[in-house]
Amino acid sequence: MTSTTYRSPWMTDELDMLRATARRFFEDEVAPKADKFRAQHHIDRDVWIKAGELGLLCMSIPEEYGGQGATFAHEAVMIEEQARICDTTFGFIPGALNSPGFFHGTATHEQLLKWMPDIAAGKKMLCVCITEPDAGTDVKAMRATARREGDEYVLNGNKIFITLGQQADLALVAARTGPVGSGAKGISLFMVETAKTPGFKVNKVLDKIGQNALNTAEIFMEDARVPAENLIGGVEGKGFFQLMDVFQRERLSIGIVGIANAERAIELTIEHAKNRKMLGQTLWDFQNTKFTLAECLTEARIGRVFMDAIIKDLVDGKPLQANDAAMAKWWGSDKQCQIIDRCLQLFGGYGYICEYPIAQMYMDARVAKIYGGSNETLKDLIARTM
Repeated sequence: MTSTTYRSPWMTDELDMLRATARRFFEDEVAPKADKFRAQHHIDRDVWIKAGELGLLCMSIPEEYGGQGATFAHEAVMIEEQARICDTTFGFIPGALNSPGFFHGTATHEQLLKWMPDIAAGKKMLCVCITEPDAGTDVKAMRATARREGDEYVLNGNKIFITLGQQADLALVAARTGPVGSGAKGISLFMVETAKTPGFKVNKVLDKIGQNALNTAEIFMEDARVPAENLIGGVEGKGFFQLMDVFQRERLSIGIVGIANAERAIELTIEHAKNRKMLGQTLWDFQNTKFTLAECLTEARIGRVFMDAIIKDLVDGKPLQANDAAMAKWWGSDKQCQIIDRCLQLFGGYGYICEYPIAQMYMDARVAKIYGGSNETLKDLIARTM
């Protein structure tokens, strides 16, 4: 993005056309309304439906389930174009990529036929309810329960930090079907149709320091009854292992977002530096400015080449390695925060003003080192393979 001399090796003419469509969508439908979305803590549903009409949701989901049957490279193009307008108000990563990916990676053919087409069309929004007040990265510590009663399961427990939880029509919920102490083997997944389930309640939308248009909710389940056929995968006790299989793509996507945003921050800072006058010259004329941005660009390029190598492997049909996903996530999110911080410093006081995109990028970036598995936890996972 930052240098016209570099083109990702997985790019094609078809992806160039997708990039043009995605760019128009973000510029016309999202960017002009971003302040409104942040103020109301959610995007307007008609924007989501428009994305569905353009085929921009669930692109790598197979066509038989309503997706485009495309590759992960198509998703990466969307990530890059969203970063170009410095946006997090449109929930592409949680709502169009990873939540459907979780569902596709765990559900039966019949369950996918029932729910996925409406998700891909933008008619229904999906959230994933895993995290609890005392069980974040440590999923095995989950306390929410699901008890079988005849042809239903009865769900009880609390979930927190649920992205799109307030807007979601469907919720993929993890709960314990095994006894206390059963660990990973006792966790199952369920699909909750939120409007049809009185015991599923959004307690409140949480106030965050960034990404404020993505409504992040706290959810209570009190005797929330779902049909037994809503047990994802059709078998109890496989939920944890199903989740571990699909967590990898979420981590990769967070890493790609990080590098894409770092690249955009550098572009904005170069433009600012070359126009900002101070002490009889431009900010760009100071050696410190050039050295700082040269270092940032180098680190971003290293990250870009790493992400591109993983994306190329996926396009070529190679499986995503857990270590690669973990490395991509922690490195990309760390560099995102570091580079945006250094770029903001070069904006001076203007970098602290919210109307400047660099300030919004700074606020939105911080959580990337926490969600998708904290960076410290991911480093520990990598170390276990050494």
